Amino acid sequence: MAKDRSQRDDYAAPLRRLLTGVVCLCLLALFLIWRIDSPRVERFRAQVIDAVVPSMDWAMIPVEGAINLFRDFQSYQRLAEQNRELRSELRQMSAWKEAALQLEQENARLLDLNNVRLDPRLTYVTGVVMADSGSPFRQSVILNVGARDGVRDGWAAMDGIGLVGRISGTGQNTSRVILLTDASSAVPAMIQPSGQSTLVAGDNSPAPVIDFLENPDLVRPGDRVVTSGDGQVFPAGLLIGQVTQDRFGRLRVRLSADYERLEFLRVLRHHGSEVIRDPGGLIVPAPGTGTIPRPRPEGLGADTGDGTEPVETEDG
Repeated sequence: MAKDRSQRDDYAAPLRRLLTGVVCLCLLALFLIWRIDSPRVERFRAQVIDAVVPSMDWAMIPVEGAINLFRDFQSYQRLAEQNRELRSELRQMSAWKEAALQLEQENARLLDLNNVRLDPRLTYVTGVVMADSGSPFRQSVILNVGARDGVRDGWAAMDGIGLVGRISGTGQNTSRVILLTDASSAVPAMIQPSGQSTLVAGDNSPAPVIDFLENPDLVRPGDRVVTSGDGQVFPAGLLIGQVTQDRFGRLRVRLSADYERLEFLRVLRHHGSEVIRDPGGLIVPAPGTGTIPRPRPEGLGADTGDGTEPVETEDG
């Protein structure tokens, strides 16, 4: 056994020296090849590197995924911020749109007020509706014009199309308008084209009632209803609305004024019609005569026999 161990030691020492020499020669050859500056050697070195060095693409996949995920998160944050900014701008634009629509409607109503054809002898003052004090038992609005602007009780108030009501109570800077739909409102009116006189009476409903109609058979739904001017309540010819019929067959007035959006009202300065008390004031002198027919006061002047008295003219 000792002999066999010594034989193995005798073979192992030369083999180790041989392997060491071969390794040193390979390293020296590799060093020389790596240091040689030649195109062929360069291509050989590249081929060796490609064959020996392992590919690290698999190791970069998680890193690239993490980087892409971080970038996507940053992009999501930017999108969320942009979305919040766009929502805020959209709310602002919605507010601006609502303001623009209100201004457009206000402008349209003012244009309607300016385009209404009224009696040229009538003047008016335009007021803004400050509050609606309507209730199930009383329907009226408050205007920002009053005695300071010359507004008086009983004057008519219109929107851009039709009659709304009348002034009922004035303050220094404000006035109250009783609407046509109020139960205390009653307006003398005329139905066209039949020409019948009637009374438009409010009953706290959106459509006032037509009362005291002489001949209902001559009235048809759709006929125009205007003020008649009777009783000197309103000027004649102001549009009230059109005739309509409810489900019970009663005639009512579909008002032309837009009661849902009363913002501006035109108060008509109506001082009443001129009243002629002298019966002879309408009779003019006959051509070529110097007398004006008129009643003879009792006990004064001479009687000419025809109920008139002589009046001197310029030609004697």
